[in-house]
Amino acid sequence: MAVGGSTRCFTLWLWVLMVSAFDLVDAKPGKRGCVPSSCGHIHNISYPFRLKDDPQHCGESLYTLYCENNVTILHLQRLHLPSAKFYVQAINYNNRTIRAVDPGIQKDNCSSIPSYPISGTVINENPYFVPEETFPLYFLKCRNSVNSFLYVDTAPCFNDMEATSSSQPKTYGYVKVKEVEMGDLKAGCSIERMTLVFLSEDWDASYKYIHNALVYGFELRFYYEIPFFCGGQWSISYICYPRNFPGTFRFLWRLIHGFFSFKKPANVDILGRYIDVRTVILFCGGLLLLGRFMFGAPTLMVFLIHKWRRRHLSMYNTIEEFLHAENNLVPIRYSYSDIKKMSNKFKDKLGEGGYGCVFKGKLRSGRSGAIKMLGKSKANGEEFISEVATIGRIHHVNVVKLIGYCVEGTKRALVYEFMPNGSLDKYIFSKEGSISLTFKQIYEISLGVARGIEYLHQGCEMQILHFDIKPHNILLDQNFIPKISDFGLAKLYPTDNSIVSLTAARGTLGYIAPELFYKNIGGVSYKADVYSFGMLLMEMASKRKNLNAVVEHPSQIYFPSWVYDQFSVGKDHLEMVDVTEEERMIIKKMVITALWCIQLKPSQRPSMDKVIEMLVGDIECLQMPAKPSLNPHENS
Repeated sequence: MAVGGSTRCFTLWLWVLMVSAFDLVDAKPGKRGCVPSSCGHIHNISYPFRLKDDPQHCGESLYTLYCENNVTILHLQRLHLPSAKFYVQAINYNNRTIRAVDPGIQKDNCSSIPSYPISGTVINENPYFVPEETFPLYFLKCRNSVNSFLYVDTAPCFNDMEATSSSQPKTYGYVKVKEVEMGDLKAGCSIERMTLVFLSEDWDASYKYIHNALVYGFELRFYYEIPFFCGGQWSISYICYPRNFPGTFRFLWRLIHGFFSFKKPANVDILGRYIDVRTVILFCGGLLLLGRFMFGAPTLMVFLIHKWRRRHLSMYNTIEEFLHAENNLVPIRYSYSDIKKMSNKFKDKLGEGGYGCVFKGKLRSGRSGAIKMLGKSKANGEEFISEVATIGRIHHVNVVKLIGYCVEGTKRALVYEFMPNGSLDKYIFSKEGSISLTFKQIYEISLGVARGIEYLHQGCEMQILHFDIKPHNILLDQNFIPKISDFGLAKLYPTDNSIVSLTAARGTLGYIAPELFYKNIGGVSYKADVYSFGMLLMEMASKRKNLNAVVEHPSQIYFPSWVYDQFSVGKDHLEMVDVTEEERMIIKKMVITALWCIQLKPSQRPSMDKVIEMLVGDIECLQMPAKPSLNPHENS
């Protein structure tokens, strides 16, 4: 009773102390007798901002803006470099953001580039921080053409990327959004410039869109509380940790600091009564925890360990629950030691994708297998469950066979049959030393892929939408029979579902159906896979990329549009040499079928069984569809 009574008295005393402390907090300085300033189209410059010529007590000196030629200028300091000047576009005091644009960006000139290199490190040297919608943007120059959805081609805006003389090699320009680490850079690529850009969640991966985003400017968030420079960046905690201070002890360091000091920023007009609210809270919280430390520390440690284990085990529990529920799965369950033994400790690496690495292994039967080690999951093991749930229950000659899987702690692996001829992309895109396939072989491969997709759509109890049909995900066995692989993005739906729901676009740029971006052209359905197959089929027929800025004629940049124009005027040879009449008819059949598959509206595309009819039928029965377009605006 005595202990409980003293604890209640101690808590009551702390509440009285906190209320008294809050009464001591004065109003923020810099507001008394000040009216908003204006410069150019910015008419609401008020606390914490101020113009350079405003009275000293109006606003904070850290947030001084400048008015030059009737334009509001934001200066960002750069270590050992002159300050960078940006044009202020807007100030939003509700969400505490200021939007600025680089003066080098011109609205009607897509080849204009930022004048000032700026990064997150520069922002840390200024009293701002970067909101979630503002991303780093890197301008890259590469010696070779890069085929990656992470690299957005800047052509034709930057024609100066081409060599100006025969002695200079041709270079290619790209931009990459989000952080670039040295391991992310493609071979022969270098960072030329970096800046910041504001992008919404559904941003379009085209340089025209990115240039418009640069014209709009980037947003920075500012503090209403007066920030304090600490440890190389701005903060409002007023507490500096020693360098490399262990993170485990930082919380205790804050409590000790709050207990022994009321530290105030040097540039505040105190008037004898100003006390920082955060310091008061830390002080009171420190006293409370110190009073209960001897009694609550063991319980707190047990609670934290329990929460940590539950958080890290939730993903594994989800996977285990799925595996127990799906008792009709045929694949073998391996242990992680089995996986290491089969792969000879992961010595023979076959490739690497967005979800992990693939290694060659030797199965217990003596046959070769492909072992896909999945990386860290971002969605409770969703890609693992998706792949096992789809490919683990189906068997088709044109779908890669899942032999087994491994779930052991953080280790997750999938074991597939081995495809000795690798993926389709290395055969249809010209590479030095690559094996050339005849058009008859390519035609047979395309027919096999179509049959595999048709089986996924209509041959199972559940409709399986792949959402990532592309050359890299088509594997070839020893007889060049194609097999669809990589079901990490696949979704299962009832067969009577004509329209499915997705929270975000999924797939690879260049193969993603437009309805995943433009909701007004139709709902998402199995027609999304039909579109991806059409783009694949066009690349197989032409043996080149559909989107390619490195071409002799600008009209060929979007190849399907150029092909349509050629076929419309009776030219159906696609400028290919050494092509027989039989091969020419095969190419024409594949191209016309592909043009039907990539129609903008899903309702205008055929189903996969109809696609197979078009591929195996007579060429005379095929009619030309409407001209394909990239977006609804072109179509209208």
